[in-house]
Amino acid sequence: MQRKLTLALLAGGMVWLTAGCSGPEKKLGRGLTNATEFARMGEMRRSVEQSALFDGVPSSYSTGVIHGFNRSVLRTLVGAYEIVTFPIPSYDPVLKPGNRVAPDMGVDPTFPDSHHPGRWAQSTFDTDTALGFSGGDVAPFIPGSRFHIFDY
Repeated sequence: MQRKLTLALLAGGMVWLTAGCSGPEKKLGRGLTNATEFARMGEMRRSVEQSALFDGVPSSYSTGVIHGFNRSVLRTLVGAYEIVTFPIPSYDPVLKPGNRVAPDMGVDPTFPDSHHPGRWAQSTFDTDTALGFSGGDVAPFIPGSRFHIFDY
């Protein structure tokens, strides 16, 4: 009986901390986006691209990969931290421009400058699907996918 009461109080406390607040939702969403960085490979692709542009192609596959891996690890760890601590205030982002650890890392996920994926081509986002066509990315989750149905 006491175990059930303790569990109910703990669950009630969690609901009380997170109910009606957009802060925990944003923090959890940021954490999930950052924790899945290695599946997305955005930091890795951007670092290789930027290294090739500014330092030359030969160093992009060594220095760019190492720099991208380090940034991906940092973003993944910050994402795991935000997932674990999402019901606990402060809801401000840990990674923001100008911080000490990585001053150039921002809150939003990173993409290479050569390709920013758009929204998916599906009926949720498109209002003209009854006509048989729609716009958007066909496969934005595949790295390097640049095929669009319509470019308008």
